[in-house]
Amino acid sequence: MAIHPQLPNAITVARIPLAVVFFVLLLVGGTAGESSLALRWVAAVLFIVAISTDWVDGYLARRYEIVSDFGKLWDPIADKLLTGSAFVGLAILGEVPWWMVVVILVREWGITAHRLVVATTHVVAAAWLGKIKTAAQGVVLSWALLPLGELIGRGPWETVTLVGMWVVVILTIVSGIDYVLAQVRGRGGAR
Repeated sequence: MAIHPQLPNAITVARIPLAVVFFVLLLVGGTAGESSLALRWVAAVLFIVAISTDWVDGYLARRYEIVSDFGKLWDPIADKLLTGSAFVGLAILGEVPWWMVVVILVREWGITAHRLVVATTHVVAAAWLGKIKTAAQGVVLSWALLPLGELIGRGPWETVTLVGMWVVVILTIVSGIDYVLAQVRGRGGAR
């Protein structure tokens, strides 16, 4: 079965407007009320679908040998827009600490800015530690976005969310250090 060579890139680009729609739904669904709870569920499911496309576009590109420099550059940018909007939205709603979000975003956008600067000479592909960090962010954010506190109680939900955020912060910092060291040594990068 052949697929269009631009399909992985199209999936990547689709995450960008999905991030905007998700962010609006999250903020509107963050207000009190039953209809807002439904919007929160919709926002969470939209995020889970959108973040899952990261795996899909990567799989298709590798499986059909259509990996492109465009995809290597824009896939992490689309991911960071989506995860960044989730982190910021959750912080605005008071569900995760702002300082954690700031640490994560400084690392994420610092690496992205570096990637854009060096893109004229070479494209920095994701390293394994960066991929683990991205997967952890997706899982933790999915958990935090689902309004499971309504089902299992706020206390347990908040505890799991906070522990998950600590894991994400640590992985974010460690993978950022790995990226910097890799660039200094002149090899691949981190996501």
